[in-house]
Amino acid sequence: MIRVALADDQELVRAGFAALLDAEDDIEVVGEAADGEQAMQLAAAATPDVLLMDIRMPRLDGIEATRRIAASPGLGGVRVVILTTFELDEYVFEGLRAGAYGFLVKDTDAAELIRAVRVVAAGEALLSPTVTRRLIAEFASRTREAASLDGMDELTPREREVVALIASGLSNDEISGKIYVSPSTVKTHAARAMTKLRARDRAQLVVFAYQAGLVRPGWAE
Repeated sequence: MIRVALADDQELVRAGFAALLDAEDDIEVVGEAADGEQAMQLAAAATPDVLLMDIRMPRLDGIEATRRIAASPGLGGVRVVILTTFELDEYVFEGLRAGAYGFLVKDTDAAELIRAVRVVAAGEALLSPTVTRRLIAEFASRTREAASLDGMDELTPREREVVALIASGLSNDEISGKIYVSPSTVKTHAARAMTKLRARDRAQLVVFAYQAGLVRPGWAE
């Protein structure tokens, strides 16, 4: 059973999501929160597998709530998904940097919502290649210049190549065809890079690649 919590200051949004998710045999909604403070308390009390987190909420916004949850040692199993009104919301990038596993547009259809919850519960980042390119390229340019990140010097040339291709929005299968190795080998390189960079998931790996200058906005166009 996938345990899901909802954090949104609009009661109707929470009720709609809860009704859709609770109707699934393998998903259970374990709690709701109306602001960021309540979201943190809910995460600690219920430890859901997935927490759908709105960005703009009173008392504490969703970005800071995500950051605090991700930094809490006992909440490593809580995977936060940022809820946004638009795909290219400028706060989504900050949410990924804060530790979110991905993002979901609020007006997504029921099938996509349910699929998204299952994908994140399985430990995968919720970032489509197309949206990754648009989102990161748009907002990485607004962050500081290339940074020196711990672990970046430990990456092998192949690992750096794989990270750069991931950040360009390519899937494992697409990278496999591009550098002539198997998809499982691509996955291994990505996993090793995540360990060295201490990235909690593929989404943060993408962010780190841009921060470190492995890729630049527009390269994937």
